[in-house]
Amino acid sequence: MIRDIFAEREQMQAEQLEKLNQLLAAARKNEFYKKRLNPKFLEQDFTNVKDISEAFPLLTKDEIAEDHKNHPPFGTNLTYPLEEYNHFNQTSGTTSTPIRWIDDEDSWQWMVDNWKIVLDLAGLKKGDRAMFAFSFGPFLGFWSAFDAVRQQGAMIIPGGGMTTIARLHAIMDNTVDTLFCTPTYAMRMGEIAKEEKFDLSQSPVKRIIMAGEPGGSIAATRARILKVWPNAELIDHHGMTEVGPASYQNPVKPGSLHIISSSYYAEIIDPETGSKVQPGFVGELVLTTLGRFGSPAIRYRTGDYVMRGNRGKCEDCGTYDLKLEGGILGRIDNMIFVRGVNMYPAAVEELIRKYSEIVEYRVEFKSRRSMTEMNVKIECAPDTPKPQKIAKALQMDMRTAFTLRIPVILVEPNELPRFEAKAKRWVRL
Repeated sequence: MIRDIFAEREQMQAEQLEKLNQLLAAARKNEFYKKRLNPKFLEQDFTNVKDISEAFPLLTKDEIAEDHKNHPPFGTNLTYPLEEYNHFNQTSGTTSTPIRWIDDEDSWQWMVDNWKIVLDLAGLKKGDRAMFAFSFGPFLGFWSAFDAVRQQGAMIIPGGGMTTIARLHAIMDNTVDTLFCTPTYAMRMGEIAKEEKFDLSQSPVKRIIMAGEPGGSIAATRARILKVWPNAELIDHHGMTEVGPASYQNPVKPGSLHIISSSYYAEIIDPETGSKVQPGFVGELVLTTLGRFGSPAIRYRTGDYVMRGNRGKCEDCGTYDLKLEGGILGRIDNMIFVRGVNMYPAAVEELIRKYSEIVEYRVEFKSRRSMTEMNVKIECAPDTPKPQKIAKALQMDMRTAFTLRIPVILVEPNELPRFEAKAKRWVRL
């Protein structure tokens, strides 16, 4: 698995071209993509990986939703007869209508194999014990991880239907060494452990594999989690139901992600113009799946804001896989302009997580007289001696960082909501 990640650039591009032509052959049999395909490529294969931008337009979630509405329940993005599909998943629907996605066995195994790359780099092996600290629903992310862990030969400790303190006891009682959860929930477990006088310095967990939120690549958030789980290594990762497990953490220098280029063709575009962005600039991540032939995503606009790393070999780990500096910076749905300044969720969280006294926060924004106003509500730990001082300090930090006065409002302990899966902290009023 790992050798594919460190393939030479020419080998990587040759493999991508071969898989893109396999994808093109599948698209010619797929009703959804046949309508989108440039007629030029009905008979002609790609000669360059960049041909894909000429062959297919960009794809949005709204277009998929419309296709499902017109052709219920699964839409027309089906390359094979319906009886070939045996896996069902659905997007979370936190920002729009949930999307159903079904897969055939080969496509599902392709996603599992991508997860295995993450697990290999994390050091997970046969005989390890992994807990999935959440209740399983239709969301794809950790179902595919579940199968990957099982195929790796590790023992799976399911954590659904448990309270947080029950999960903490299960970790200790079963000597769990690998924890799967969101960054938010890793911190929440620490919060409960402190309340219940549960000593996590004795925890057997040696690795926490995180996804679902940007926090896994934010330095201040990582430091916060490591303070709670002092014996653990943190491994970030990202993916989504529409494309599958797409990236792995830089194995040498955490804080950035690499796209699995053997499985995805990635583009980073200006979300307004659709033009490609240059290294060092922020844009929207666009992904094409190079193995999910049963229900492919071709030039899919993920809605994730990322910063493009430099072209060529990564100076840290040596891979040619596309580097996303700082990981996922936030969702386009959440990025807002406040008096002309771009506010990225990752940048705001970086400032907040530097204060260990702040246990939870919420960003609220609303439009007033054609202007967007924003405030941040924070909740400090009950034993914080001078919480108002923390609020004032954070407000000053934000003014320095963003050259804006953003009100920071202190609320009572346990007033803000807690999250087990994806947190929803950016709220439009």
